[in-house]
Amino acid sequence: MFSNKTISNKLILKTLVTLVVVTLIASCTESETAMADPVQAKASLSKTRLAKSAPISLDVYKSPTCGCCKKWIEHIDDNGFQSKTHSIADVSVIKSKKGIEPRYRSCHTAISKEGYVFEGHVPAKYIQKFLSEKHDDNVIGLSVPAMPVGSPGMEVEDKFGPYRVLLLKADGTNEIYAKVQSYEQQF
Repeated sequence: MFSNKTISNKLILKTLVTLVVVTLIASCTESETAMADPVQAKASLSKTRLAKSAPISLDVYKSPTCGCCKKWIEHIDDNGFQSKTHSIADVSVIKSKKGIEPRYRSCHTAISKEGYVFEGHVPAKYIQKFLSEKHDDNVIGLSVPAMPVGSPGMEVEDKFGPYRVLLLKADGTNEIYAKVQSYEQQF
């Protein structure tokens, strides 16, 4: 009645239909997630893209007792970085060695394999952007001076204070690299 060719064609057709149905269900789920919480969906998509590429290594120097540093490290590790933490008693030695002026300092310093510094609670997205760009030889990195409330690692309930991400130069000057006006803008 049925030839092997007919059975084979039916099997192929059933397999293709199954793949199409599974794909449609998966895309509906992603769309529902995006409509329910667009910020969450964007963060999830961003993390998925980053997971596909190799993580960017950062050496992070911090005080052994700093809790906000630990939270910032979790933030960068969740956003495409792989941190190696160095807990040291006097972090100012590293800051001075890398040319970070006291007015630009915060509680921790991260250093990329290229030697760029990321001082304080710099959001991962700005570090990624910075590392994807070409910079003059006098640029040493980015800084979020002090510890702004609501920056990554400095979350306190729903409080947020706008802040600036500064581009640091070897001569001690800076330029505004980014203005962060809302919590959501950091991600």
